[in-house]
Amino acid sequence: MSLQVASAISNSSLLQPGFSLLNFEGHVFFFGQKGWPKRSCPTGVFLLDIKQNELKMKPAFFSKDSCYLPPLRYPALCTLRGNAESDEYQYIIHGGKTPNNDLSDKIYVMSLVSKNSKKTTLQCVEKDLGGDVPEARYGHTINVVHSRGKSMSVIFGGRAYTPLAQRTTEKWNSVVDCLPSVFLVDFEFGCCTSYVLPELQDGLAFHVSVARNDTIYILGGHSLQNNTRSPSLYKLKVDLPLGSPAVTCTILPGGISVSSAIVTQTSDSEFVLVGGYESDNQKRLVCNTIVLEDSKIEIVERASPDWTPDIKHCRMWFGCDMGKGSVLLGIPGANKQLISDANYFYILRCKGAEEDQEEELTAQISSQTSTEDPGDSTPFEDSEEFCFSAEANSFDVDDTDTYNEDDEEDESETGYWITCSASCNIDINTWVPFYSTELNKPAMILCSSGAGHWVHAQCMDLSESMLLRLSEANVKYFCNEHVDLNKELQTPKKVVHLKKQPMKPLRKKTTMKLTTPAKKSFLRRLFE
Repeated sequence: MSLQVASAISNSSLLQPGFSLLNFEGHVFFFGQKGWPKRSCPTGVFLLDIKQNELKMKPAFFSKDSCYLPPLRYPALCTLRGNAESDEYQYIIHGGKTPNNDLSDKIYVMSLVSKNSKKTTLQCVEKDLGGDVPEARYGHTINVVHSRGKSMSVIFGGRAYTPLAQRTTEKWNSVVDCLPSVFLVDFEFGCCTSYVLPELQDGLAFHVSVARNDTIYILGGHSLQNNTRSPSLYKLKVDLPLGSPAVTCTILPGGISVSSAIVTQTSDSEFVLVGGYESDNQKRLVCNTIVLEDSKIEIVERASPDWTPDIKHCRMWFGCDMGKGSVLLGIPGANKQLISDANYFYILRCKGAEEDQEEELTAQISSQTSTEDPGDSTPFEDSEEFCFSAEANSFDVDDTDTYNEDDEEDESETGYWITCSASCNIDINTWVPFYSTELNKPAMILCSSGAGHWVHAQCMDLSESMLLRLSEANVKYFCNEHVDLNKELQTPKKVVHLKKQPMKPLRKKTTMKLTTPAKKSFLRRLFE
């Protein structure tokens, strides 16, 4: 095993505990950045360019038929193949935390559409589920099992927020272990079924799971209720006949009391277990080899790498499986670097260079991180734990279009992330799409007061229908702070007086002028 420093990493502040790695055709993609995506990479997914132990990030793009995917940290992730021997695969992403600490209960399927030296296009599709849908969670695992020519996903463990009925003001965001239920997810029909097994008594989070054919092995994990790390080794066997599936659990000897360990695959039947935590603040520097043969598992200790003094003395570390027997490790650099959220990174290689040329491995690995955010009532308040993902390996791509966060505008002062008004509540770190037309930035509208200024439509309490009408109509808009002022300063409109039609003059009565004799004759005839 060899340990090398990954130097000159660009934008390392985006790589915080809880991120994941995806591997498509030997190319590694980073997912789960810190904060919400910016305009330079609206998808929040980056291609990691790894050359001579240097890491660079390039934006990846989504196809037009893709759904919106928030940057999720601590999700469960694994590969989905058509069958156990298939070379083509997709990635399943379930659960996780959004940048504003909301938990997701959605499940996504990610696949590669096209890849060249200039642009990488991915497709992300959200799957609709029914039945016993797993609750929103993080720190859990998902695996795919194959039995009798059929495949299903298995979800287990994790943590969730305390149910609303049990929350108090003091512990509103406290977390609890999820119930120890096993969920089977049929992607063909979108059906979920939960199973309660007597062997699984405690909810576990940040455990390690390794799947092979119809069997899943669950190792370690932490229980909040007991504040213990399970020393048990569980074997889940899933049978998929024509009727209802059957799930059985067996407790095996030889487990390891550890949480948040990284597993990387070195051969078809051999895996390496790296690091983890023995206690709340004690890292586990011992490494193990896991061998799977038929329906048996063997775990033995192996020689550890020559850990650097920085790694030995730091209280927390995090990382991801890079596949092909390689692991990306990170330690905080807050006390050693000018940038407080920057980190040091290392690449740990668990096998020789000749073995790196082997064909892509078919067995699946799924594991998790356990870093807790401030405010969570967990034993890991003073430590950060590992994040794990699926296979990956180093690759060679040119340096064009390398993502550089420094090239972006400072959107905290200008652009979309301004304080538009006294009541503005838009924060780049907590914002989530409000209108259906929003993707990675808030909708804004121009106030015509004075020289004009932009305001957030959400802060102005505009409905989506009103926002659409204002954007289509050629009218001036005034924000809530200037609408009254505009009325006071507005020149009164000229009053248009209605023209009154002249009335027709009345006809003059005709009178007869009678002479005296004629008048007497007329009166005489009138009264006769």
